[in-house]
Amino acid sequence: MARAKVSSTIELEYETFGDTQHPALILMEGHGAQMVKWDTEYCKMFAAKNLFVIRFDNRDCGLSTKFDGVEVDLPAVLTAALLEEPVPPVPYTLSDMANDVVGLLDFLKIDRAHIFGVSLGGMVAQVLTIEHPTRVRSLISVMSMTGEPEFGESQPEAINALLSETPPDRAGYIKHSVVYQAYHSKKYRSDEVSKTSAARDFDRMYYPQGSTRQLAAVYASGRRTEKLRAIKTPTLVVHGIDDTLISPSGGERTAELIPGAKLVLVEDMGHDMPKPLWGYLVELISDFALKN
Repeated sequence: MARAKVSSTIELEYETFGDTQHPALILMEGHGAQMVKWDTEYCKMFAAKNLFVIRFDNRDCGLSTKFDGVEVDLPAVLTAALLEEPVPPVPYTLSDMANDVVGLLDFLKIDRAHIFGVSLGGMVAQVLTIEHPTRVRSLISVMSMTGEPEFGESQPEAINALLSETPPDRAGYIKHSVVYQAYHSKKYRSDEVSKTSAARDFDRMYYPQGSTRQLAAVYASGRRTEKLRAIKTPTLVVHGIDDTLISPSGGERTAELIPGAKLVLVEDMGHDMPKPLWGYLVELISDFALKN
């Protein structure tokens, strides 16, 4: 793992897999998730497909730069966004997070990359493609949405799980992790996997306050409807049929708006990428990327 200075104020922790001469594939995680959620074995599977794989911690997460002490009124931001009123000030937006990725590409001396983002990462990937189209070879938007609140609605149990307060102690944090199975694959959800992942994440970096600011960035960034219609980049949209955190209509709407986008709805996939689906997803995504 290494650290990249991507702007005057932001440094990103990152790690690469594979041959630098192969096409680059940037992996972008979701709300509050550290880059290690992209399992090392999963990353190596993509690298074996002749892709140069890069995973990294988003700002305000993991080992990347954090906005310690910067307050945000999340309820006010949510209310304003849903009413389509002026949003209170936020520390950063999805555009700022997209600029971080451009800075990482510059740091690594990569002109263009395939951008694979999940959930919040998919939203950042969309904004990156809209605002920096010359840097994107293909857009792969997974379990994500368009910024239109009427699409990709969450089930109450799922959003309550996402926003539930995490215990500050290691044992409590690990025990609490099974709550998030509310929006995982129905077939493949696992207490063992949830708890093992939680232990890994807690030991690497426990930083729940960054998640609040990241969520504020999502809502403050608004709708991308017309801008998505203008995308000319080859696009693959993937969504789990079992996803209750961002319902499949979020992916369907994304593919509807982006001209020529390919939509794939995946059985037995929720708002997660369980290991039994890795082989299928690696084939699907790497085949798409390498054709573009």
